[in-house]
Amino acid sequence: MPAPVIYGPEYSTYVRTIRLTLEEKPAQYRLEPVHILGGEGHQAGHLQRQPFGKVPAFEHDGLTLYESDAIARYVDRVLPGKQLQPSDPRAAARMDQVISIINSYGYPSILGKVVWQRLITPMTGDQADDRIVQEAKPMVSLCLAEFERIKGVNRYLAGPKITLADLFLAPIFAYFTMTPDATELLQPCSGLQSWWEEMSKRETMMKTQPHLG
Repeated sequence: MPAPVIYGPEYSTYVRTIRLTLEEKPAQYRLEPVHILGGEGHQAGHLQRQPFGKVPAFEHDGLTLYESDAIARYVDRVLPGKQLQPSDPRAAARMDQVISIINSYGYPSILGKVVWQRLITPMTGDQADDRIVQEAKPMVSLCLAEFERIKGVNRYLAGPKITLADLFLAPIFAYFTMTPDATELLQPCSGLQSWWEEMSKRETMMKTQPHLG
């Protein structure tokens, strides 16, 4: 069976989620860069793989996919190795809930506003807009509080074992914790801080570290 192919840049959090999923199995794969910040996402070649111009896109054994949720679940179902989706229905529901919070509220506020203004905008030579960051903070705080509550006393976000929920949130945290706002916003979330301390040192996180600049 051929190795899966991921299309997207290593700096994308969603691309990193799929890489983490494959690394955790573990399974061989190939990463084909698509520089979305440089406009490659809207070129004809990529639009054939992902008609909305986003990343990642994915190919495996004749199957083409896009949308990170679908790709990650497919990888876990099809490839041998560690199971990253709980068999217990309640734990699986918690995993699904965390991923949905990330996609609907966490990514847009944490990555799309705080990280974008604090890290990405200055890299492009523009002035960060602190107003956008301040307006995003209530939503970021709510997301963090919910991750903390759902995790509870568990080691990982959906229970005692690592799941796709952890692999969706960790790449976002890798950027978020680089911002000057993270310490303040994470202060009430000791469980989430402990989770990140462990996740950030995980071998798969080290292997998928993006090379920035």
